Amino acid sequence: MFTWFANEIEERSGGTLTMKLYPAGQLGAGPVQQYKRAVEGVADITFGVSAYTPALFPKSMLPILPGKANNANESTNAIWENWNHFADEYNDVKVLAVGTVVGNLLAATKDVSTMKGLDGVKLVPFAAMTTPIVEALGAVPVQMPVTEMYTGLSTGTIDSTTASYNNITMPWNFWDVSTHIVENVPATFAVTYAVMNKERYMGLSDEHRTIIDEVAGLPMLLELAASFDNADDVSRGLIEERLASGDAGFEWVVVTDEERAKMDAAVADGLEVIFADYESRGISNAREIYNDLNK
Repeated sequence: MFTWFANEIEERSGGTLTMKLYPAGQLGAGPVQQYKRAVEGVADITFGVSAYTPALFPKSMLPILPGKANNANESTNAIWENWNHFADEYNDVKVLAVGTVVGNLLAATKDVSTMKGLDGVKLVPFAAMTTPIVEALGAVPVQMPVTEMYTGLSTGTIDSTTASYNNITMPWNFWDVSTHIVENVPATFAVTYAVMNKERYMGLSDEHRTIIDEVAGLPMLLELAASFDNADDVSRGLIEERLASGDAGFEWVVVTDEERAKMDAAVADGLEVIFADYESRGISNAREIYNDLNK
């Protein structure tokens, strides 16, 4: 996405507007401070995960929840189509893109393809806010950063984790420490953002601000979604190759329609708990936002 963004602004400006990328925390380590770095101008642009600072983005947490979307593209488009619900949470910055990555698999050290199999399982969700859903499924939620999940599965600290296809293969390699990888589970999402320091944006020339405006929003959102979905497509191919070899080292399990219906019913119960929590915090339209996202 950022390669695309850099190419677009340079080409459209005839080389007068460029971007230099500082990957891997070079402008400040740790994901929790990414939004703050943009607000304070430590970086002109930052990329982050909203769930690391959920108090800043309570409404933006709602696209995390299971619903109609099955991939990043569908979920990201739903956010854009309902941006009126979320815009006020980003008043301190210039928004370039807000979109999602999907978690639609369970990587586990036991068969978690049934409600019975999920009972008592120590499971890492994509975000802490889905705790009521995990509990409704009968599992025990364990919070753990993705960088520790490989070791967690290997040592038995956790039994399962929510995952995307590209978590299974390189560089995360969950397939090395999982006995079962389970498909057709209720999908959850991580909401991500790319934002720009507002003063830096306003300090640009009219021409350069127009260029930023042209590439921000839907064009950049689609690039963000594609970057995640394309990574999953590549990993899906690698998984198929390993399964075809007959020496995968893990079992690929697809949840049956009957068990998926049970899981969806449990999700519905968990959603009610989440909506009640939102109402107790004074966000009375959480259910409305969720329903708009899942039309």
